[in-house]
Amino acid sequence: MATYLGLDVGTSSVKALLIDGTQRVVGVGNAALEVSRPHPLWSEQDPEDWWRATLAAIAEVRAVAPADAWKAVAGIGLSGQMHGATLIDGAGRVLRPAMLWNDGRSGAECAELHRLLPDLAARAGNIAMPGFTAPKVLWVRHHEPDVFGAIRTVLLPKDYIRFRLTGARVSDMSDAAGTLWLNVAARNWDHALLEATGLNRTQMPDLVEGSAVSAALTKEIAAELGLSRVPVAGGGGDNAASAVGIGAVRAGQGFLSLGTSGVVFAVTDRYVSAPERTLHAFCHALPGRWHGMSVVLSATAALNWIAAIVGASDIGALLGRVETWAADGDHRTDAPIFLPYLSGERTPYNDPRATGLFAGLRAEHGPEALVYAVLEGVAFALADGLDVLTKAGAPLESCMLVGGGARSGFWCQMLADVLGIRLHLPEGAETGAALGAARLAMLAAQAGDEAQVCVAPPVRDIFRPNPAASAAYTPRLARFRALYPAEKATRVG
Repeated sequence: MATYLGLDVGTSSVKALLIDGTQRVVGVGNAALEVSRPHPLWSEQDPEDWWRATLAAIAEVRAVAPADAWKAVAGIGLSGQMHGATLIDGAGRVLRPAMLWNDGRSGAECAELHRLLPDLAARAGNIAMPGFTAPKVLWVRHHEPDVFGAIRTVLLPKDYIRFRLTGARVSDMSDAAGTLWLNVAARNWDHALLEATGLNRTQMPDLVEGSAVSAALTKEIAAELGLSRVPVAGGGGDNAASAVGIGAVRAGQGFLSLGTSGVVFAVTDRYVSAPERTLHAFCHALPGRWHGMSVVLSATAALNWIAAIVGASDIGALLGRVETWAADGDHRTDAPIFLPYLSGERTPYNDPRATGLFAGLRAEHGPEALVYAVLEGVAFALADGLDVLTKAGAPLESCMLVGGGARSGFWCQMLADVLGIRLHLPEGAETGAALGAARLAMLAAQAGDEAQVCVAPPVRDIFRPNPAASAAYTPRLARFRALYPAEKATRVG
């Protein structure tokens, strides 16, 4: 039986996942990565480290997979951290460490791009933020002109791995949408966006859809890996690949990720945007589809913060205490309101200086009340994100729950009540970006169509909105939404 390899180039590790034609996991490999922060706001990695980690993760898969399963690899798919500026010269050499998605040095360049191109948001579907690739490269133009002058191609992290595997300079639509150089509606590079950073079309990789063949392994790499010259799929950015991995491939489907940050991801069959409310408008990794994405910067990060404040080392036990406390309805209505902007906020305010706060604190409020308020505040922030998606034309009909926070059934039910939509918690099967990459490899290798390949995982639990609970949250959500303008108006500095 043919097998398919998914490679996910993350920030903290490279993951390799080998599946067979039934999507049974045959082997998994991981290799750690480190981030360099040589100056404030800087976040960099050496692309050579990605390559070494990729080879190490592949070697781990080969060590655990049966030999015949490895030799049967019929396609490779790629996923990766988005936005990283990987600068390559004409000989294929890396010119400097890659500037990562969380590199924040290019704030001035973001403002400059909007001055140079007043219709930037209309063209790109997004506003300029330091996370995107374009302002990073503009920073290089200003501060490292010799490096900028030697740029032959700008690649994204997973596309650098493709370059090393195949020799081809290619990207896919979903990852390219995070550069700020793509006309997301047209799914093509935009000459005016490129000119604003001093680049041109020849310095961009070719574009393919994520489920299409981008290139094949070189003869030398195929021999080194013990494979034939198998096709490499276009692949996808990490969120789009994760959506493919959980079967969110049709309009109205999506997922809610409760990780360090919180993400609400909604698939659409047409381009939608609301850059003025910091909705990320990207192409999906599959043809003819896009996705809207709202981002809350502190989700489980806020929970971990309050757990440390109240001295709780066992978060599961802490949440159990909170659930018992919240069984008294009066406690819920009397709890403080929490604004979870501990690291600034993205959707809907795009305000890096926003702060967290508790409102309505009283002497009788103990640790349980504070933790409850934090859980609720994150849910309210995600409700703001869902509201942005809905008003932009990207409503969710169904939504999968992913991320570490989804282990709390109490929090999941709260989210269903606050958001007013059903939330599906999948079984603990592999549902990450590496699986999405492997599925894109299957599609590129014509091992099935989308309906056969991009199936949703089995559902372990469904959280349905409780009308009475939803009604009880309504006045508290209104109080929550009044807090940000007050916080901004009284901010010091």
